[in-house]
Amino acid sequence: MTIRRLCGVLRVRGAADLLLVLLLGAGFAALPVFALLPSLWGFAAASAVTYLVDEVLHSRAPGFVRRLATLQLTRPLRFAVRTVMVLALASRMDAPDEVLVAALAVFSAHFALMMLYTAVHHAVRRRRVLPLVVRNLDMSGLPVPKQPPAVLYRRFLRKLLHLDLPAHAGLLAALAAGTWGPAYAGFALTVGVTVAGVLALLGQYRRVRRMPARDEVFAEVNRQLAGYRPEVALYFSFASVSRDFMYQVNMWIETLEQLDLRPVIILRERASFRYLSRTWIPVVCVPKADDLAELELSDVRVVLYPGNAGKNVHMLRVAEAKHVFIGHGDSDKLASSNRVSKVYDEIWVAGRAGRDRYQRVRHAISDSAIVEVGRPQLSPIRLHAEHTPGPLPVVLYAPTWEGWSDDDCHTSLIPMGVPLIEKLLAENVRVIYKPHPLTGKRSAEAAAADKAIRELLRADNEQRGAAEAQTAVAEAKPRLQEIQARLDELAGRLGGDDAEQLRESRVPDRAGAAEWQELRAEWHRIFWETRGPVRHNVILKQLPSLYECFNQADILISDVSSVVADFVASLKPYVLTNAQDLPDDDFRATYTTAGGAYLLDRDCTRLPEILNAVRPPHTDPMTLDRRTLKEYVLGPDHPTSMERFNAAANALAERAAAERAERESEGGGSGGASGGASGGAELAA
Repeated sequence: MTIRRLCGVLRVRGAADLLLVLLLGAGFAALPVFALLPSLWGFAAASAVTYLVDEVLHSRAPGFVRRLATLQLTRPLRFAVRTVMVLALASRMDAPDEVLVAALAVFSAHFALMMLYTAVHHAVRRRRVLPLVVRNLDMSGLPVPKQPPAVLYRRFLRKLLHLDLPAHAGLLAALAAGTWGPAYAGFALTVGVTVAGVLALLGQYRRVRRMPARDEVFAEVNRQLAGYRPEVALYFSFASVSRDFMYQVNMWIETLEQLDLRPVIILRERASFRYLSRTWIPVVCVPKADDLAELELSDVRVVLYPGNAGKNVHMLRVAEAKHVFIGHGDSDKLASSNRVSKVYDEIWVAGRAGRDRYQRVRHAISDSAIVEVGRPQLSPIRLHAEHTPGPLPVVLYAPTWEGWSDDDCHTSLIPMGVPLIEKLLAENVRVIYKPHPLTGKRSAEAAAADKAIRELLRADNEQRGAAEAQTAVAEAKPRLQEIQARLDELAGRLGGDDAEQLRESRVPDRAGAAEWQELRAEWHRIFWETRGPVRHNVILKQLPSLYECFNQADILISDVSSVVADFVASLKPYVLTNAQDLPDDDFRATYTTAGGAYLLDRDCTRLPEILNAVRPPHTDPMTLDRRTLKEYVLGPDHPTSMERFNAAANALAERAAAERAERESEGGGSGGASGGASGGAELAA
C-alpha cells in the first residue's frame, strides 16, 4: 500500500501527518510494555508522546480523529487507557496500597465529574437553542442571558480530560522520588479544579433557566418586523453545508440593498449565519416550518428564490405574495431551465438566452412568466479594455463541480483537469486555480484530481523560485488577518452561540458599507501584490472573490456553468472544455455560452493555438462573437440591469397588492403573508 493510499485510508493530508499517526500508535503500544517491565522513564516518555501527538492531530488531521471515533477509539477512551496504564505502572513499582486506592478513587471521581459536567453542559446548550436567529433587528429588549464564558463552554471535553495531567504527573514524580507527597498534591489539584469547573457551570445553568419562552421570542421579533414592514423577501435554503454555499445569497445582497422596496432575508439553516456577508438588511433564520408560519410578514409582496430546494414549498404556500425564481447564476446547466421552476409566478433571467433556454422546456414555462432583468451583481467586473496584462499570461481555471448526479456532471476535473494543468505549465503561463466550493463532495475522482492539481502548482511555484513571493506573503499575512477580522465584525460574525448572536443583534449603521468596500479593496490589493507576477495561486476561500479573479485573468478556462456567463461581461477571451469531444457545431448548438468561446478538446491539443489569443499581437478572432453574445446572455447595457431588476420588483409588488385588494373587495379576507394569517397549520404540515 502506497503512502498516498494509506493517507487516504487514515484521512491525513501527507507524510508528516502520517508520521504523527504512527507516533500516536507507537506511544499507546509502548504504554503497557513500559508499565509491565516496569520502566518509569520509558513510560513517562511514551505518555508525553501520546498527550502531545493526540493534541496536534486534533488540529492538523481532524479527519483522522473522526475515523478513530467511528472505531470507538474516542478521546475519553484514549485518556482512560492512559489512566489504566499509569495505575498498572504504579502497582508494578510497588506503590503503597493507600496510594493506589487514592489514585483509583481520584481518577474515578474525575471521570464521574466529567460525565456530570457534560450533562450540565448539554442542558445549558439545549436551553440556549431558540426557535430563530436574527441579525440587523434590535433585540436588546429580549432578556437573553449572556453565553457562559468560553473557558467553561467551548471545547469543554478537551479541557476536562486534560485535568488528569496533575494527577498523572504527580504520581509519576512520586514514583521517581520514592515519596508520595507529589502524588497527593496532584490528586488534590485534579479533583479540586474539576469540582470548581462543575460548580461554575451549575451557576451558569441557573442563569439559562431564565431564557425567554418561544412566544416571547416571536413576539419581539414580530414587533421589530412590524415596525420595519418588509415588502420583498429573499428566501434561501441550501442543499449541502459548505463554507461558500452562501454565495448564492451573498451575490444578491447589494442588489437587494438598492431596491425601492424594503427587503428582508429569510434563511432556513442555522449554519447560514456563519458565512453571510455584510448587510444592513434584516435577516431571520427559521429552521422549522411551523415556526416560519409565526413570522409577521403581512407586508411582503414579492419573494425571491436564488435556489431550488425542497424547503421552498414552506414559503411558496403563501398565496398573498408573488414568488420569483432568480437563481444564482445564468448557465446552460439543467438547473437554469428546470421544469420545477413552473411553480413560481415569474422567472427572472439575465437576457434573451435565459428566455430561450426556458422555452426549450416545452409545455412547462409560459413565456409571459419570464422577465429579463440582467445581472446587477456584475458591476465589479472590469472590461477587457481596462485590463493591464502582466509579464506572463494569467489563465484562470475555474472548473465546476461533479453535480448531484452523473446526468448533471459537467466538470472537466475528472477527465482532463490534471493533463490540462500540466500542459498549461509547459506553456509558461501563470495559473489561478479556483475550483467550485463543492468539488469532491460526491466524487472521489474529482477530489483526487483537485488534490493533484494543487500539488502540481505548488511544485511549479518551487521551481520558479517563488521564495521572495513566499516571504512577501508571510509578511502580509498579519495585515490580511487584521482586515479579515474587521470584515467579519462588519458582517456581524460575532462570537458566541445562536442565542448570543440574537442577544447582540442591533440595527446596523448603513455607513459601514463604505468601510466594507474600502477594506475589501485593500485586502485584494495586498493579496495580489504580495503574490507577485509569476506565482500560481490556488483560491479556496471567500476572498479573493471570483470577480476579482476575473479581473486578474487574461483568459478563463471553465466548464458549462454560470461562471462562464458572468465572465462574458468582461469581454475577455474564454475557453469552454469539451470533455466529450463533441463536434464543434453540435457543442455550440447545445450550449449558448459556447457562441463566443474557444473550445478545448479532451486531449488539450488546441491549447497552444488558443493561448495565442492572449499573447502579442493578440490575434483574437472571437472578439466580435463575444460582443454579440454578451447582450444575448446578459441583456443590454441600457437601461442598467439594476434599473431593470428594480422595475421588475416594483411591477410585481404592485400586481400583488392589486390582486390582494381585489380579493378583499370581493370578501375573500385580508389575510396577510404571515403564516399565522395564511394557514399556519398548512405550512406546518
